[in-house]
Parts: sequence; C-alpha cells; structure tokens
Amino acid sequence: MNKITTLAVIAAASLASTTLAADGAVGDYKGMGVGIGAGIVGGLAVLGAGLGIGKIGASANESTARQPEMGGRIFTNMILTAALVEGVALFAVVVSLLGINK
Repeated sequence: MNKITTLAVIAAASLASTTLAADGAVGDYKGMGVGIGAGIVGGLAVLGAGLGIGKIGASANESTARQPEMGGRIFTNMILTAALVEGVALFAVVVSLLGINK
C-alpha cells in the first residue's frame, strides 16, 4: 500500500470517528454524520481491496510470463491472497455499516 492510500484510510477513519463524536456522546448516534462516515469508510475499504487485487493479478501475470512452468502454483497463491484481501475488505464494510444501526 502506498503512502497516499494509507493517508486516505487514516483520514477516512478519523472522519468517521469525528462524525460519531460530533453527534453527541459516542454511544448516541444521531444525524447524517454516521451514514456519511460509514459510506466513506466502506468506499475506501472497497477501493483499497480493488487496488490490492489489481496488484496481485498484475504480479501473478508477470511472474507467470517469466516462469511459465510455475503457473499453477502462482495461480493458487494468487487466488488465496486475493481471497484474504477480499475478506478484509468485506469485514471493513460490515464494521462500517454496523455503526449505522446503533
């Protein structure tokens, strides 16, 4: 993950926590700030997952081009890594949406 993506994720997390705290007590969820913060955090999680899976696919493609005989093992590792990235992204989206229902 590059520096700009890391800064964007940190900014979105701080924005979400700011909107939660600005509505009153942290346990008192009112107003649109929670929905906006959840949307931003969920969107950035999906954006980060898309960038990560794109990098995984590009690297696997390049590796297979360099060593075609290792294509099967590279493909297996690519699928496993992409599944882990998707799992983290799905978890982030679910956590961001859980704040709306409180």
